Amino acid sequence: MSDTFDYIIIGAGSAGSVLANRLSADSDVTVCVLEAGPRDLNPFIHIPAGFMKTLVNPSVNWLYETVPGQGTAGRKIPTPRGKTLGGSSSINGHIYNRGQRMDFDGWAQRGNRGWGYADILPYFKRTERRVGDGDDQFRGRDGGLTVTDIDWKHPLCEAFIDGVAGLGIPRNPDYNGAKQEGVGYFQRALYNGRRVSAARAFLHPAKHRKNLDVCTNAHVARILFDGKRAVGIRYRRGGKDVVVRVRREIILCGGTINSPQLLQISGVGPTALLNDIGVPVVHELPAVGENLRDHYPVRMVARVKGTDTVNERVRGWKLAMEVANYALRRKGVLTLSPTLVHIFWKSNAALDSGDLQMTFTPASYREGWQGELDTVPGMTVAAWQQRPESLGYVRARSADAGEKPDIQPNYLDHEIDRQVLLGGMKLARSFLRTPELAVYNDGEALPGPDVQSDDELMDFARGIGTTAFHVMGTCRMGPASDPSTVVDDELKVHGIEGLRVADASIMPTMPSANTNASTLMIAEKASDMIRGQSPLPAIAL
Repeated sequence: MSDTFDYIIIGAGSAGSVLANRLSADSDVTVCVLEAGPRDLNPFIHIPAGFMKTLVNPSVNWLYETVPGQGTAGRKIPTPRGKTLGGSSSINGHIYNRGQRMDFDGWAQRGNRGWGYADILPYFKRTERRVGDGDDQFRGRDGGLTVTDIDWKHPLCEAFIDGVAGLGIPRNPDYNGAKQEGVGYFQRALYNGRRVSAARAFLHPAKHRKNLDVCTNAHVARILFDGKRAVGIRYRRGGKDVVVRVRREIILCGGTINSPQLLQISGVGPTALLNDIGVPVVHELPAVGENLRDHYPVRMVARVKGTDTVNERVRGWKLAMEVANYALRRKGVLTLSPTLVHIFWKSNAALDSGDLQMTFTPASYREGWQGELDTVPGMTVAAWQQRPESLGYVRARSADAGEKPDIQPNYLDHEIDRQVLLGGMKLARSFLRTPELAVYNDGEALPGPDVQSDDELMDFARGIGTTAFHVMGTCRMGPASDPSTVVDDELKVHGIEGLRVADASIMPTMPSANTNASTLMIAEKASDMIRGQSPLPAIAL
């Protein structure tokens, strides 16, 4: 490797993969990508059902966990984050979900120029290669990320969708189109039975370029500054410290947990915290690591009769048949995402737009945790508030990049969050009790018939809820006059030259969606800003 580059990208996850591709397309610049994890060679990354293996694998997963909180009944919540090429897009649940128009118009209304829905829609489209139906005003056909429909149907899914539609919720085959609300099958970043990670979609097609160096197993320890200008990186690889310098810019794509931690241990953050961990202050920026949000799903489970479920298909001789089906035809349950059916709806009929995301799958998990399937037939409805109000933080514990930071999302801290989740749990119960599903419903297992009052339901939620893997907001985008922000609307770190952040941490507020699609969009838009290109024309709607 050279020791000086035009651009250094920290993190080869979703955003880093896109930026590596776009920036290295200019042959007259040099680009270095530093990734703390290994290459994406683990076979469970690429087999869709391997999600449950990578979820607990320390070789490709940071295996973070939150500090105990009141909203989780004193529990620590496992918080997986990808540590390999493709980052969390290599270990996530494959779902492609953009969110609502109002989410991004809200970003613009906070003073972020060029981030309204009409402005960012062209960048969503540029990332996507939609295979299947969809209005081309909203959907992309030529991008790197292949997005497909589920081609595996199950009687439980069909009965569930029919039952929800019978309650008055409209069917919606394209929640990434003009309107999100409704019920239907999810769209996934899967193609021909394999995961389409950001690395597969964007990084690997560019790796042959002579001006792009991708260095794995390189854990960045510190951003180096000359005054208030970022000038290089020190990282550790193979037990040795290595320094690389930058001519133009460093782009931090470490993600919602690693990006603020690295800023803090490099001297950019709240002065009191930096003093506590013994790091000299380069630039005081109080909001670094603050404003953490995450989705908090609670899963309701019913036992199943009259048909099989995924639970039985992944054990014994049935699993052997599924393995053969996958090996020979790329078909069967090993090609599935963890959830199959979406419901986007309202916790209160008086609302103008949906505030709940719910999912259904013909499977169930041990005590509500997605890492292990039940041994008996089951089906699950999960519910979470789309736009949580509770705010938390990510804070370095020391100056050592190898020490995991404190992560506290403060789940259910806000009253609105509790009320919306209550509405979601009650809806979930009604969805499992429709006449269409009654022939298969063999009784509620979680939370069980003894849990009825609002207080009992909230106690259940605190005791069993988990992360939806959608952490965001710890390097919030907004004007420098807003003390809750870290980067401006060009993603430049306030008060620092030559340093940007481009990942889910810059999101000002939570999108009504899984966060990966928006992270790819952010990186696409950032690439034009960094290269000095005019933004794509807004789409009039």
